[in-house]
Amino acid sequence: MHIAFQIVQIILAIVLIGAVLLQTRGSGFSAFGSSDSSIYRTRRGFERTLFQFTIILAVFWVLVSIGTARTF
Repeated sequence: MHIAFQIVQIILAIVLIGAVLLQTRGSGFSAFGSSDSSIYRTRRGFERTLFQFTIILAVFWVLVSIGTARTF
C-alpha cells in the first residue's frame, strides 16, 4: 500500500508541475518590459478551468502526502 501512495504522489506531482507551467501570467522576466501585471482581469474559459484544476491537484497531492506519511 505504501508503494501505491508513493507512485500516485509522484504522478500527481508531475501533473501538478505541468499544470503550473501551463498557466500564463504576466510575471517573471517578462514583467520588466510590460505593465500587464498591474491590470486586474478575471480568468475565463480554459484559463479558469486550468486554475481550478491546479488547485484540486494541489489538494489531492497534499492528501496523498499525508496518507503516505501515515503509512510509515
